[in-house]
Amino acid sequence: MIDGKYEVLREVAVQGPVTLSEVRSAEGVTRQVAWFTVATPADRQAFHAYRTALRALSPAGLTDVVARPGAFYAVWQPVTGQPLEAALAHKGVPQDLVEQVQGLAAALAEHGYALEDAQVLVEGHEVRVAYLTPRVTPRTPEDVAARNAVTLAPLKRARVRRRREPGAWLTFIPGLLLLGGATYVGAQAVQIYLNPPVRPVPTVVGQAAKPAAQQLTREGFRVEFVKGQAAGRAVGSIIRQDPVGNSNLPVGRLVTLTVNNPPSIEVPRLEEMTPAQARDALKGSAMTVGKIVKVDGTLTGTPEGRVVAQLPEAGSTAQQGQAVQLMVSTGIVGKRTFIPDLKGMQYEDALKTIRAAGLVVTKVSPQPSDLKEGTVLEQTPLAYATVTTGGPVSLTVAAPRYSAPSRPAGSLPLPPAPEPEPQPESQPEPDPVPEDTSTTSTQTPETSTSGGTQEIPAVPASGSTPEVAAPLPRSVTLRYTFPTDLPDGTYTLAVRDANGERALNLSAAAEALAGKQITTTETVRGEAVFIIRRDGQDFALETP
Repeated sequence: MIDGKYEVLREVAVQGPVTLSEVRSAEGVTRQVAWFTVATPADRQAFHAYRTALRALSPAGLTDVVARPGAFYAVWQPVTGQPLEAALAHKGVPQDLVEQVQGLAAALAEHGYALEDAQVLVEGHEVRVAYLTPRVTPRTPEDVAARNAVTLAPLKRARVRRRREPGAWLTFIPGLLLLGGATYVGAQAVQIYLNPPVRPVPTVVGQAAKPAAQQLTREGFRVEFVKGQAAGRAVGSIIRQDPVGNSNLPVGRLVTLTVNNPPSIEVPRLEEMTPAQARDALKGSAMTVGKIVKVDGTLTGTPEGRVVAQLPEAGSTAQQGQAVQLMVSTGIVGKRTFIPDLKGMQYEDALKTIRAAGLVVTKVSPQPSDLKEGTVLEQTPLAYATVTTGGPVSLTVAAPRYSAPSRPAGSLPLPPAPEPEPQPESQPEPDPVPEDTSTTSTQTPETSTSGGTQEIPAVPASGSTPEVAAPLPRSVTLRYTFPTDLPDGTYTLAVRDANGERALNLSAAAEALAGKQITTTETVRGEAVFIIRRDGQDFALETP
């Protein structure tokens, strides 16, 4: 659909920023739409030049011209008739047809177009323009003249049929009637001229020129215009009259009206300015800001509060004191962007990338990892997903698996001293046993206090090493009140004990926590510390 009104049936041609499509209107009628893709000020200027040419030509095939931000196009309807080339190829070309073609060629040349740029049809003796091909840049006068000479060449060889004036032999009859009434009318005219009635001259200062002249002529006075200039008066209004208003003047006498007609000036370019900047720019050209219209700036990419377009257009001529209408953007909405792959980045680098894409970090979740603390592990949305500008981003960042307790632990209990083993009673020495040379003994003989020896094993008996009992689980409660001037960011909560660190169910923005108290009860082992983080960085440590 084009502009929500025309269903595209097929694409006919593409020429630069202009696409010509065959469409079906809501009434079911087939039309052609010349759509301008306006992405730069040069594209917008080309469309306005095309629209100016259409207004001057009033083509028979034109049904509508639309010009508003995001929609610049012209709608054309089918026109019947014989092609101009075929009409000019006939042996006898009517004189009025020749004059119409020559007039059309001159009108096109004024706007930088040649006859070949227009689809010209002839219906009877009437010349019709069915379609005008848009041009990004106008043709030079030399190029137009050369191309029109080729198109009009058949006229030099054709025989032109002159118009016959019907009833020419009857032209003497009005002359006789005029001669008969001239005596009476002349006598009355002499009487009125010598003794004209006297009437007061109406006051027309401040009125527009045309209504003022009509009022004076109705009273029987003649009117003459002269140009003048007056600051603060509307262009085209009467600034003086001679004779002045309410003075008595014979009917038929001349009243001279001075029309405010300041010299033409060039309209400055106001696009991308704020209304205040545009007002200052127009002051230097003795112009003013007129009506301000709010429009959506999404299609043109114009930020909020900036001028999208102006009327009259930049570079056109205008009069001093003339008002310029501004179309101001309401902002860019629904703009799409994407976020790259953030995995492996440090949190600060990832935050800069997210902000550059026009997105906002709303949640940061720590996760124990062997990677460097603050490394991005996961992201939502996923990498390269298309999202709307200003959308939220959630990150999972690496946190250390273990860390030292927030305060030194107390002294560990010493294991109990082992009880001395009972000494065996003295036994008579056994007969010596031959030494086994195949195995080397790992035992060392040691003399006891009683004079005997005993074998001491190299490895202590099982159960001789003391064991340290693991800390028992216990419940601790955190009560923490956030300051009222809490810095902006996303705050998370974790607890660290003998089992390591684990995240708790808290992730909220600063505005939701400022001045509020949180309370939570957790089961821990050994010493425990609660860690409050802001955007992944430690903000506060609380030991219950």
